[in-house]
Amino acid sequence: MKKLFAAVFLLIAFPLQAAEIKLSESLSLYGAPEYTSGFSHFRYVNPDAPKGGRIVMPAYGGYDNFNPFIFKGIAAPEAAELTLDSLGVSPVDDVSTVYPLLAKRFEIPSDNSFVGFILDERARFSDGSPVTADDVIFSFNALIEKGAPLYKVYYADVEKVEKVGPRHVRFWFKKGSQNKELPLILSQFKVYSAKDWQGHDFSKPSLRVPLGSGPYLIDKFSPGKYTVFRRNPDYWAKDLPTRRGFFNFDEVRYDYYQDTTVTLQALFAGSIDVRGEYIAKIWVSGYDNDIVKSGRIIKAEIPHNQPAVLQYFGFNTRLNKFKDRRVREAIGLAFDFDWANDKLFYNQYQRIYSCFTNTGMEAVGLPQGKELQILEKYRNQLPSEVFTKAPELPSHKNYMETRQNLRRAVKLLEEAGYGFVDGKMTRLDNGEPLEIEVLSNSANGSSFTRVMLPFIENLKKIGIKTTFRNLEVNIFKNRLDRFDFEMAILSFRMSSMPGNEQYEMWGSRSASVHGSYNMMGISNPVVDELIAGLVGARDKETYTAYVRALDRVLLNEHYMIPQWYSPHDRVAYWDKFEHPDTGIKAGFNPFTWWAKGDAG
Repeated sequence: MKKLFAAVFLLIAFPLQAAEIKLSESLSLYGAPEYTSGFSHFRYVNPDAPKGGRIVMPAYGGYDNFNPFIFKGIAAPEAAELTLDSLGVSPVDDVSTVYPLLAKRFEIPSDNSFVGFILDERARFSDGSPVTADDVIFSFNALIEKGAPLYKVYYADVEKVEKVGPRHVRFWFKKGSQNKELPLILSQFKVYSAKDWQGHDFSKPSLRVPLGSGPYLIDKFSPGKYTVFRRNPDYWAKDLPTRRGFFNFDEVRYDYYQDTTVTLQALFAGSIDVRGEYIAKIWVSGYDNDIVKSGRIIKAEIPHNQPAVLQYFGFNTRLNKFKDRRVREAIGLAFDFDWANDKLFYNQYQRIYSCFTNTGMEAVGLPQGKELQILEKYRNQLPSEVFTKAPELPSHKNYMETRQNLRRAVKLLEEAGYGFVDGKMTRLDNGEPLEIEVLSNSANGSSFTRVMLPFIENLKKIGIKTTFRNLEVNIFKNRLDRFDFEMAILSFRMSSMPGNEQYEMWGSRSASVHGSYNMMGISNPVVDELIAGLVGARDKETYTAYVRALDRVLLNEHYMIPQWYSPHDRVAYWDKFEHPDTGIKAGFNPFTWWAKGDAG
């Protein structure tokens, strides 16, 4: 049962403003927060975890700068995560609520015209200088003016930023904004030191180590090889309830690799300490050695309550060949997940069946209730199948089902203007054969090659020539940023509470922004309005209905071919660490782990 929250509030009278302002110790999207005022720590950590030791983890690709918020270059994302703090924190067991970090109080006006942040007077950068309103304003403006283009879209509903006092800042919203999640979103960006950036160009990649306020300092690094972080013993927030039990290692090292399969041998050799496993076959058969049998390396399946990582084959709908939804659906019919799960994955995976799998807000069955009411407004703009067919992925349980799916695919292609010409599926009006290039990245190693072979063969049966290419990680990213692909294997971590980020993933205004998350180029006015509806929803029932309606429309358009997910995080690690056992499905988070007493 959720605990009632004893909010600290103050009504402030302004002669020109009728709205009442509440000062609160949390920002909650819907309902009461899980943690009461004065809580001591999050429940999924060990607040008394000992400090010390080191952990070495793998990273993939490379980097040429420490700023992940710009379009140019390849950043080391862990640098920002470990060296910079944000205004607030959302725990894994209460993702719709933000609790204090740099900000100790939140201002919430009754008319939702702005959100205010009152900074903790103890907040310090690692050089001892205070974190001020000027730093918050600088960091926000840097994102908008010099950061990656997607940030202009992400924060589009912010009208202005106001410095109220040395440690007090307000973000005013555009008139008529219905973005209920915006206060929570604004609490999440990382805060840089304005003074530290004087004389430096935020938009240019650089290996200059920026001044941070987070739990770690960058100790040493070699681009593309390693980065070493040293725990800051003077970290200002180490005793805050939102930080107790976290960041227990004195040293955190990331070693860079190009292929996940190479890191398995690195684990066995002791070059790295912990490794997440993403290949089912290796998880089942790749750890059959004396190191694992003796217990020196532990295999753990750590349950999580997080949304399934949305992993899929994505179509670049900017290309003429993929503009017709029937073509996209036909290609999806050729993908045989059932064979892959049985022959390659040892039946360890479940099929992703929604953009929001494992959230409880998936579109299932036929639309009904409030979801149906929402969709009815767009009946004339939507295919009839949205209302008459439940979302359903093709089944390939046997040869006959596969054959039926391929026949259906041919029929869809014929309806879209294609036909067989000399055995090739060809556009009949211009004689152009339908050919596809599918991109992946080298970090996936050979795992996807095995998955792709039967997919390619099925497509060949219906006259479609398919080429599969594994690219080096950085090249792959650059190709995606420029929308220079036909199909690609993509994945995103989805929010437990889908909100403003949906504009970035599916919204028309991000479809032409290089580097945006809308890599598929979706530009659909109904999708735009459904996103606006879920962002502006004022109660949980309406919000859920909008999420399901959005899911249903996206699935019906066949913008992607969903792949698979696991309800567990599979992790192998040397037996020199301990981690919390709280019963909360928090998943793998190495920054809640600690070194055993004899680990040094």
